Amino acid sequence: MDSQLTTCVSGPAAASDASLQAAAGQAGQNRVVRLEQMGLVPYQTAWDYQETLLAATLAIKTQNRLAAEAGQLLAPTPNHLLLCQHPPVYTLGKSGKPEHLLLDEQGLQAHGATFHRINRGGDITYHGPGQLVGYPILDLENFFTDIHRYLRVLEEAVILLLAEYGLRAGRIAGLTGVWLDFEEGAANPRKICALGVKCSRWVTMHGFALNVNTDLSYFGYIVPCGITDKAVTSMRQELGREVSLPEVENRLLPHLATLLGAEYVA
Repeated sequence: MDSQLTTCVSGPAAASDASLQAAAGQAGQNRVVRLEQMGLVPYQTAWDYQETLLAATLAIKTQNRLAAEAGQLLAPTPNHLLLCQHPPVYTLGKSGKPEHLLLDEQGLQAHGATFHRINRGGDITYHGPGQLVGYPILDLENFFTDIHRYLRVLEEAVILLLAEYGLRAGRIAGLTGVWLDFEEGAANPRKICALGVKCSRWVTMHGFALNVNTDLSYFGYIVPCGITDKAVTSMRQELGREVSLPEVENRLLPHLATLLGAEYVA
């Protein structure tokens, strides 16, 4: 199984809170997740690290396939969660349109930003300081083999986190991610968290980007996900104050652990 999903793809109806909680109780092979809170790191550095972790996990899965054929014990596969921020960067997925980046090379340099074509699906998005980016490198065979459910779990963790700050967030049918004013017919739907993942043999990479104190002006130089009729927002924009990003990290982690049925190690 090798697939890419992103902020711009449609999915099934959103899972209920109860069904997501129930999914966390299903048995898995190894539900320990190694947590790394990395701070501000260049995008390429984080991407290369993800690829290294992904390759190591896939190598174990290949060895396990041979071991199973020989009737030998299987080695547990690892799970990782990287939390970080990036200097200003635009990333374009495999199905994205280059014209959705509205800056040329000189414009990128003028705004201190870089640009990367990457191996998730979907279109263009922005990462920058003040944005909490999460990269789960999980073997979903340790949890549940359903990539759409996985996306719903990531969304649900963010929705629960935002509720702690008094922000009512949810999903919009046909659009992955977390939104404010998400109800059908709402006057000003705006995205606060984007999702984009790749899954190879049930091992995930890439992840989510939650706008905490993000400089939203950078979104003015792209057509985010190719969507022209909806806005982008941040926790700071909605609350009218700076929000502690370490606090947001630490509040998000328990929700992810509960929904996945996971536990963290450093």
